[in-house]
Amino acid sequence: QVRLEESGGDSVQVGGSLRLSCSTDIKPFSAYLMGWFRQAPGKEREGVAGIEGDGPITYADFVKGRFTVSKDNAKNELFLEMKNLQPEDSAMYYCMAIPLPYDRAGAESALAALSRDDYGFWGLGTQVTVSS
Repeated sequence: QVRLEESGGDSVQVGGSLRLSCSTDIKPFSAYLMGWFRQAPGKEREGVAGIEGDGPITYADFVKGRFTVSKDNAKNELFLEMKNLQPEDSAMYYCMAIPLPYDRAGAESALAALSRDDYGFWGLGTQVTVSS
C-alpha cells in the first residue's frame, strides 16, 4: 500500500500564492516520476509538473513561470509552489508517483504520464480555489 498525502490547498484571491506539499512513503524517489496533476469538476485531469527521478523537470505550458515543483529526497516530500494564481487554476491537485521509465505504460511524455488514470499512484488530493 503506497501512501501519498497532499496538503496546503486553500481558497485565495487572484494573484495569490500557495505551497502544496505531498508526504509519501515512496522509496527511493529517484526511481519514480514524482509530480502533480489537477482535475476540475467536469474536466479531464491534466499534468501540471513533474520531476523524473533526480533528472528533468517538466511543466505544463499553462503554469510555466508561475509554478515550481521541488522535492526533499531525505524527507520523502514533494512540493508545488504556486504564484500568481488565476481562477482557471481552481481544481483538486493530486500528488502522483509513476515508476520509471514512465513510457513503460505507453506515455509519450512526463506530463502525459501524469495525466493517466490507469497507471501509477496518487493521493486523495487537496483543493485549490482561486476567486476574483
